[in-house]
Amino acid sequence: MSREIILMRHGQPKLLGTDKLSGLEMEGWIERYNQSEITHQPVPDASLRLAATATVIVSSSAPRALASVQALGLKPAFVDVLFCEAQLPFVRWHLPRLSPFTWAFILRVLWLCGYARDVESAAAAKLRASTAAQRLQSVASEGPVLLLGHGFMNRMIAKQLLADGWVRQTRDGSQYWSATVYRLGDA
Repeated sequence: MSREIILMRHGQPKLLGTDKLSGLEMEGWIERYNQSEITHQPVPDASLRLAATATVIVSSSAPRALASVQALGLKPAFVDVLFCEAQLPFVRWHLPRLSPFTWAFILRVLWLCGYARDVESAAAAKLRASTAAQRLQSVASEGPVLLLGHGFMNRMIAKQLLADGWVRQTRDGSQYWSATVYRLGDA
């Protein structure tokens, strides 16, 4: 019997303020982003159909992930900080002033290069992703598992699933509501 894990990214977050910011101001922006829910845009039909195939629903504890589960009309079997996004570090620079999305890219690259200032390091996040993958695998025997998670952490979990012998079946990008399906066993 094959087992299946679906890694789905949350819906589009409600973001207030996308004006240019300093690195110092990004700390507050990141905090607001981490507390944001999702916009009230309709859930894509493909996401609704895929989510309906899951027996076990798992969610990050982030408000945007929990709001996404609710938008799908589902209730999570369990919610855990284990599945939350890998945090972005911040810098105490007053210049330059950039868009939050440019800063997020720069900070993620710095984080991948070892800069973690007061947040979980890339190495620690990789260990957490490994634990998250193990947890998803352990409940996959109960039926198809859907994780409502986050872009970067889902990719880290996916790497561990692949290393553990799971096979990617489908992938529909990396945008909000995108999902990737992994199977183990009779594929």
